[in-house]
Amino acid sequence: MRSMTGYGRGRCDVAGRRLVVEIRSVNHRFLDLKQRLPWADPGIEQRIALAVRKRIDRGALSLTVRDEGGDEAGPAVTANVGLARAYHRALEEIRVACGLAEPPSLAVIAALPGVLVVGESAVDGDRMWDELAPGLGRAIDELCAAREREGEALRSDLAGRVARLRELAGEVATLAGEAPAEARRRLQDRLARLLAPGEVDPQRLAQEVAILADRADVAEELTRLRTHLDEATRLLAEPRPSGRRLDFLAQELHREVNTVGSKAQRAEIAQRVVEAKTEVERLREQVQNVE
Repeated sequence: MRSMTGYGRGRCDVAGRRLVVEIRSVNHRFLDLKQRLPWADPGIEQRIALAVRKRIDRGALSLTVRDEGGDEAGPAVTANVGLARAYHRALEEIRVACGLAEPPSLAVIAALPGVLVVGESAVDGDRMWDELAPGLGRAIDELCAAREREGEALRSDLAGRVARLRELAGEVATLAGEAPAEARRRLQDRLARLLAPGEVDPQRLAQEVAILADRADVAEELTRLRTHLDEATRLLAEPRPSGRRLDFLAQELHREVNTVGSKAQRAEIAQRVVEAKTEVERLREQVQNVE
């Protein structure tokens, strides 16, 4: 089990520049990756995203590549000549169509997006990725290790709550088994106060007790509750990410406990239901941290 919270860091040298890759992760329903790179290269961004998705299933990730400098006096500046020519042709077409006399200047073309790129190395994309990948890999390794350490703490906490819910289910089952006899005793006491001796029809009393016992029967709900707890125990030992499935199970546990509470006829059962609701809510909150 892994948490969705963690931090990882890795260093690498790319085109003579010392780069630091940092990844921060917090809770999120899905995988949301945001990148901040010192260059504009959609190909590299796509490769980074693929590398992250191979290792991470859920969480809001913020990945930053920071340039710590190198041997050069300053960051590299490269010109995209082909793009500049395309801009020039397009501007010339506009000038002719609009009947303008002044041709597009160098300053105007150089200021257009993508013509001059600061910080981008002159190396090709494959070489840049080969040099960046080790630093990214170390950052992801550290992030996963941090998420796993916290995940073990989450597993222990969730296992304790599942165990307590199982205990409460057993106590409710015992108390529910005593419910018919308790209902008979209460009904007999009430009738004895209202009717004269001998006026109580034993057959009618048995029918009323059976009706009350049927209304208070929670055997079906307890069976489903135990089934959900068994599945939760299995998921806690699952090597794959299980946060979404645990979240679904927490909702089902909450539903079953609520149904038991609505049928409870004894104060002792109601007390266990209140505690079970508290445990389910805490389990549900903790599951939001699980990948």
